[in-house]
Amino acid sequence: MIGKLKGTIDEIGDDYVLVDVHGVCYVAHCSARTLSRIGSVGEACILFIETYVREDQLKLFGFMTALERDWFNLLQSVQGVGAKVALAILSTLTPGEIANAIALQDKTSISRANGVGPKVAVRIVTELKNKAPAFAGEASANIGLKQELGEGVASAPVADAVSALTNLGYSRDQAANAVAAAMKTAGEGADSAKLIRLGLKELSR
Repeated sequence: MIGKLKGTIDEIGDDYVLVDVHGVCYVAHCSARTLSRIGSVGEACILFIETYVREDQLKLFGFMTALERDWFNLLQSVQGVGAKVALAILSTLTPGEIANAIALQDKTSISRANGVGPKVAVRIVTELKNKAPAFAGEASANIGLKQELGEGVASAPVADAVSALTNLGYSRDQAANAVAAAMKTAGEGADSAKLIRLGLKELSR
């Protein structure tokens, strides 16, 4: 079992990177996001590896972070999501963005990935909603509020403020982050008008 590769980039393909580790070259299949960040041929690299062993093949999947690898495995726990679809999602969204989309029950963001239809997107946001917070990474600060919004149990002022900001053209994730920041300034009992005003101030920074 290979868990991590440290070596030099020998070649970069459309969906893989060839890593030279002391003269032995490993093919690691990666998301487009990983390939865009890994560096250039001849440079040193580190990849977290998920090893797939099947009767007819042995395949390595490479990730820039352990959290990306965790999401790769978590996504595949959903029916209809295989390695190809999981990589497509990780090519489109960061781990934090995936966690936010699931918390907000934002099927549209998930379905932006190639190969993810409406039914699969619904299954992902439904089946992983209780698991997403543990894998939120940098997005963990506001994940609780986003879950409340996604489940429709957020307070009326908060829900109204997020809705208002969304109607102004901001994404639901941006709006939720802005309102969460506004609540820290205004306090839990602030009305929607104040949250909208402070939220807009946050978004203009």
